[in-house]
Amino acid sequence: MLGFVHFVDNRSFPVLISQPQQGTLADLATHKLAQSIVTGELAQGQKLNEAELAERFGMGRGPLREALRHLEGMRLVKRTPNAGARVVILDRKTLSDLYAVREALEGMACRIAASQMSDEDIAQLAALLDRHETQIEKQGGKVYAQSEGDLDFHYQIARGSRNQMLMDLLGSEQYQLLRMCRYRTSRNAQRTKPALSQHRQIVEALANRDGELAELLMRRHIQGAWRSISEMIDKEERAA
Repeated sequence: MLGFVHFVDNRSFPVLISQPQQGTLADLATHKLAQSIVTGELAQGQKLNEAELAERFGMGRGPLREALRHLEGMRLVKRTPNAGARVVILDRKTLSDLYAVREALEGMACRIAASQMSDEDIAQLAALLDRHETQIEKQGGKVYAQSEGDLDFHYQIARGSRNQMLMDLLGSEQYQLLRMCRYRTSRNAQRTKPALSQHRQIVEALANRDGELAELLMRRHIQGAWRSISEMIDKEERAA
């Protein structure tokens, strides 16, 4: 079973721990709360009451407070003086900025990964997409939600770049925010199959050691994701 994110320091790329007992109670609390925020179980802008959260998730107040501090560092939680902590609100401007940065950094990661990933790494990436396709079929073609870490296509490419600075930038400060954004588009049935097809095209470019094409394909892929998010925001604004 894929474990939870353990932060060694504020600059570390997420380290995945395979079993909960290998981490602290605060690690487990961080994972539970982060996952709830990413999936929308804890809604954007929702006030985070420590007593309610401790009861809801069955955790002590000490580990919970430490988890909330971690979540602030991950930018999933925003604390305001005299107002307490709330789940971050991803408005259009924040998302636009995030996707612009994501496009540049993940495009770069693809270009570098084309020369750094081994043939075995790329074969494993292709096999991962086969698993994703099976998952999509089980969901009736309507959902393409990737789990974190080793089951995450984008995570694997960032790690495959072997560039620690790039891994840091795509890691602790942005990783969970990006998952939060991507979770929204994963529920868009119109993007499910195109997204998988685009992932396969990226893997093919990596296998051909064509870094320029891999970067271009990743940039186009993320541009498409942003258009999907933007359209969803438009619909929500019209419905409000």
